[in-house]
Amino acid sequence: MSRAVGFIGLGIMGKPMARNLLKAGYQLTVFDIVPAPVEELVAAGATAASSSRQVAEKSDVIITMLPNTPEVTEAVLGKDGVLDGARRGSLLIDMSSIAPLASRQIAAKAAERGVRMLDAPVSGGEPKAIEGTLAIMVGGAEADFAEAQSILKAMGSSVTHVGDIGSGNIAKLANQIIVALNIAAMSEAMVLAAKAGVSPEKVYQAIRGGLAGSTVLDAKMPLVLKRHFKPGFRIELHIKDLRNALDTAHDLGVPLPLSSGVMEILQALRVDGHARDDHGAIVQFYEKLAHVQVAAEKTP
Repeated sequence: MSRAVGFIGLGIMGKPMARNLLKAGYQLTVFDIVPAPVEELVAAGATAASSSRQVAEKSDVIITMLPNTPEVTEAVLGKDGVLDGARRGSLLIDMSSIAPLASRQIAAKAAERGVRMLDAPVSGGEPKAIEGTLAIMVGGAEADFAEAQSILKAMGSSVTHVGDIGSGNIAKLANQIIVALNIAAMSEAMVLAAKAGVSPEKVYQAIRGGLAGSTVLDAKMPLVLKRHFKPGFRIELHIKDLRNALDTAHDLGVPLPLSSGVMEILQALRVDGHARDDHGAIVQFYEKLAHVQVAAEKTP
């Protein structure tokens, strides 16, 4: 691959995404405030940078994958940030999940420096980041999307242009609402089954092929049965996404009563010490209320 790509943010999602770019043959420069993942990717063939600015100086396309709006803003607009080092004509792809308005504001600042921008948040969690099969939702100019497609397809199996800048993050908010409500519905149903003395494992097998079946059910139910709540996608990050969804919806005059209810469940779990658990741990909220546990049957 001829284009030099930079990657900023090598967390649970960013590190495997960057690794897939290396596997696809891209010349990759990486930066993170935590040294260990940088060292790991350098061992795999990447070049280390000491700042976001240095990543931008060495790259034609700069990707950010960071926790929230403040981190993206700092990495792009802050001292020694992307815009301090990016050449005119460079393409910035923010793959973080942030507020749509923030994407538009950052894009406007980038445009003043001659830097183009796409917002391209992802869905699929760590397993699909590792596999390179993420769903990627992209907002920005169609020409910029066309230019970025081959890079994005190295990390995702579904890459969709949604609309103008900020549209990718609107799609991600819709995604996160549906995922949260699906996990909550699954949790309610399986706690009911467990309390009734019926095997949640067998209920899952009975319903997964019908209308109640879903990608969320198949991704999360096996982990719940194993009591595996290592992220994945952390509860604290889903709280962040639902906060962005609620704020955006309220600004637009759109009530989100179901999302608000799940937000309070997530907040209760955070207070209870589960902020860094996978969002599949929503089941533990219902288990605590019903005094029952959803788990696989023990083999004799």
